[in-house]
Amino acid sequence: MSFGPFLFLALLEGTVMAAVLALTAVGLSLVFGVMRVVNVAHGEFFMLGAVAAWFVTYYLPFPPAVTWTMALLIAPLFVGAIAAMADVLVLKRLKYDPEATIVATIGLLYILQQTALTFYGPDARPVEPPFHLRLQFPWFGYSGYKLFVVFAAGLILLAVWAFMTRTKAGLVMRATQVDMETARAFGINVDRVYAGTFALGAALAAAAAVLIVPIQQAHYLMGHDPLLLSFIVVIIGGLGSLRGTLVAALIIGLSDGVISMFFSPTLAKIIATLLVALVLVFRPQGLFGAKA
Repeated sequence: MSFGPFLFLALLEGTVMAAVLALTAVGLSLVFGVMRVVNVAHGEFFMLGAVAAWFVTYYLPFPPAVTWTMALLIAPLFVGAIAAMADVLVLKRLKYDPEATIVATIGLLYILQQTALTFYGPDARPVEPPFHLRLQFPWFGYSGYKLFVVFAAGLILLAVWAFMTRTKAGLVMRATQVDMETARAFGINVDRVYAGTFALGAALAAAAAVLIVPIQQAHYLMGHDPLLLSFIVVIIGGLGSLRGTLVAALIIGLSDGVISMFFSPTLAKIIATLLVALVLVFRPQGLFGAKA
């Protein structure tokens, strides 16, 4: 193939990565924006979503399309419930102190990781995709499921936007984000809002994992890269800015796809890290973040 088809393939792969990364990073951004908590365990919630998807698709005796759809419903609810429990039992007791919550979520990271190792095992295991479709372009064939991942992630992100801007619960979350003390004075149950926000952020990471796990195998150590890339995206886009998170995810995803195709994945990660350093130096609030 000539340069053009290779570039087209790289952009396709980058778009798939950007869609999954946006979904994962939006969860992280929501947690920080509303709760001011840096959730270091976010990557392990992603991993739990993938592992839960494997259990659902492996043990339920239904066709792959049915079991995968059930996994997309069950895994985010399961992971969200664990996150809400962690918030009530751990973060709330620490009064959401920034330094203490970082240490606590690091501990939660290792607890979730070792729990997955105990019950799931050390092996990487595939998940059957809901359908097998190959689209034929003039230069090569391409997985129809990967394009479905982009479409599904877009629908979920649109649903998150509608929830945040068009529902009473979203309004309550945004009011708590702006001024927690005033929200509490107006009778808003801030503790419940925080637990729901933490659960929603984890559920979005789990949904992203269910989408990507038929392409990447489920493994108990698979949360590292999503955590790193999500932090990169959130820092570039602006802490707490959903619009900035989406734009940054598109930039990082497409650049990673192109650089990985023509050079190496390691170089892509180096460039992303350098971009974070430049943003922190010249625009510490991120591309769309508000100044402190």
